[in-house]
Amino acid sequence: MLFGIVGAIALYLNSCIVAPTMAKSCRCEIINVFPHDSGAFTQGLVFFNGELYEGTGLNGSSSIRRVELTTGKVLQRYDLPSKYFGEGITIWSDRIIQLTWKSKTGFIYDLKTFAQRSSFSYPTAGWGLTHDDKRFIMSDGTDTLYFRDADTFVENGRIRVADGGDPVINLNELEFIHGEIWANIWGKYRIARISPDSGRVLCWVDISGLLPAIDRMLVGSPNGIAYDAAGDRIFVTGKRWPKLFEIRLPRPE
Repeated sequence: MLFGIVGAIALYLNSCIVAPTMAKSCRCEIINVFPHDSGAFTQGLVFFNGELYEGTGLNGSSSIRRVELTTGKVLQRYDLPSKYFGEGITIWSDRIIQLTWKSKTGFIYDLKTFAQRSSFSYPTAGWGLTHDDKRFIMSDGTDTLYFRDADTFVENGRIRVADGGDPVINLNELEFIHGEIWANIWGKYRIARISPDSGRVLCWVDISGLLPAIDRMLVGSPNGIAYDAAGDRIFVTGKRWPKLFEIRLPRPE
C-alpha cells in the first residue's frame, strides 16, 4: 500500500512539471533598403552619429570602416595585419573596440582617426561585441555571453542563452536594443532577442524574407545588427550581402 501511495504522489508531481515555453517567432517588415559592399565579410555593425561603422573579417581582408548609410560608400578605412581575422566591433565613448577570432586579441582605435591606441587580450575566441552603457557584452560562438568591464575588459559576469531550456549556440554579432541583447546565430536566418538577466530567448526575429532564395545561395550568413537610438531604427545585413536593410517588427495587437 505504501509503495502504491508513493508512486501515485510521484506521478502527480511529474504531471505538475511544466516544460519551458519556447520563444515565439515573428517576421520583420522591410522599411528601407540601402546599398552594401558585397565584398565586405561583415562581422560587426554599429550606427553612430548618423553613420555606419563596420568591422569585416577574413585574414588579409579584415578592416574597420566608416560607411555612408544611403550610398554604402566607404568613407574611412583601416586594414588589419593579415594575421588577424577581424570580428565584432562596438563604439565606447571616443573609441572603436574590435575583437579578433582566434588570436585572443582585441584592438582599441581612435574613433575619429582610426589610429590604433592599444590592444588587450581575452581567453576565448572573439565573435560579437556590444555594450549596455555600463559594460561590454561579448559572444564567443558558444551559448555563453560574457559581461566585461568597460575599462579593463575583465570578465565580471556571464549568462547561458537558452530557448525553452535548450542551449542556443553559435551566438554571433550582437546589439543592445531596448534593454535586450539581439544576437545573430551563425548560419541561421533568425535573430535572438535575449534577456540580459536570465539568458532566456524572449523572441525570434525571422529575417528569411530579406533576400530571395536565389540570392541567399550566393552570399554568406546574416551577420550585422545596428541600432539608431535617436531615430529608433534597426539595420541588418550579412557577410558579402549587396544590401543593408532597415527593418521594423510587427506592433503588438
